[in-house]
Amino acid sequence: MFAFEIIKQSATTRARAGVLQTAHGPVDTPVFMPVGTLGSVKSVTPEELVACGVRIILGNTYHLYLRPGREVISRFHGLHRFMNWHGPILSDSGGFQVFSLAKLARITSEGVTFQSHIDGSSHLLTPEKSIEIQGWLDSDIMMCLDQCTAYPASFEDTRQAEETTFEWARRCRSAWQSGRSGRQALFGIVQGGTYAELRRKSAERLTGLDFSGYALGGLSVGEPLDLMLQSAEGTLPLLPREKPKYVMGVGKPEDLIDLVCLGADMFDCVLPTRNARNGQLFTTEGTITITNAWHREDTDPPDPTCSCYTCRNYSLAYLRHLFLSRELLAYRLNTIHNVHFFVNFLQRIRESILKDELENFKKRFYENCEI
Repeated sequence: MFAFEIIKQSATTRARAGVLQTAHGPVDTPVFMPVGTLGSVKSVTPEELVACGVRIILGNTYHLYLRPGREVISRFHGLHRFMNWHGPILSDSGGFQVFSLAKLARITSEGVTFQSHIDGSSHLLTPEKSIEIQGWLDSDIMMCLDQCTAYPASFEDTRQAEETTFEWARRCRSAWQSGRSGRQALFGIVQGGTYAELRRKSAERLTGLDFSGYALGGLSVGEPLDLMLQSAEGTLPLLPREKPKYVMGVGKPEDLIDLVCLGADMFDCVLPTRNARNGQLFTTEGTITITNAWHREDTDPPDPTCSCYTCRNYSLAYLRHLFLSRELLAYRLNTIHNVHFFVNFLQRIRESILKDELENFKKRFYENCEI
């Protein structure tokens, strides 16, 4: 049920416009996927996400495994019915959360043993277990369990993590082929930190396993921007042209357009939703900090060029008032705007690729946006 088709290749960059076909409908690429950690994109409804133009969201394997767990979600035959989202879902493997949140995580060849951040209970997450969990979530795209390294990390630690990631990818693929390959896609994750030779090795070995798509993991974990772009630029061309390419956990609008030009198709990041809850709005002219005093009597919307529900109906003065008053509506309206901005930004990039106007679009973006 999963397929990827390239509709248009940019003549001057590696950017391309494509379409993902999934069991829950098509997705135009390049695409931004809002993060729905606990079965929801924080503070907004699935219906509001659709109104923002969202076509695919990301679900969190680690969190949903711990709570509410298999017994609850299986009664709904998967995450779609449980959260009332009818579009495609990509589920992460749980690996990043284990390494970043879990207490006393211990990695062995079998998998990773960790203590829950909720109640301290002990769990063993293996590649096979990760695929099993994503199976009962019934996501459209599953991710292989991988080992992510922080920045900075030594060459030897990064090399060992790449070895573990590859071995776990083989086991994930075997478990996937045993039961879920007919309905759910499976992406391999390239690791290797900022070491070009390790990234190259990881990409070459994973492409030999012939996954449905490929992701770049271990980026945007504290490394300088130039190293992140350098790693992506060196790795993306090594992945099969006919497969979708996903850069995980990135990022700012300027990062997205740069990575699209390098050949990336899919993105996710908590930035639009987290920053919305912290009072920062993204616009075509740069970011707005809603608490700034000059917005106190500002009758304009956050972005006069934006067609989202928030910009059509509310002023900066009102949004500032809500935020300073800690009214819950502030988080909802800010999130609607930021999600719409990110999704629409990628849609506009796609349209510029289809019209052979990407370079002009990128130039106008950097000229108009205060980065």
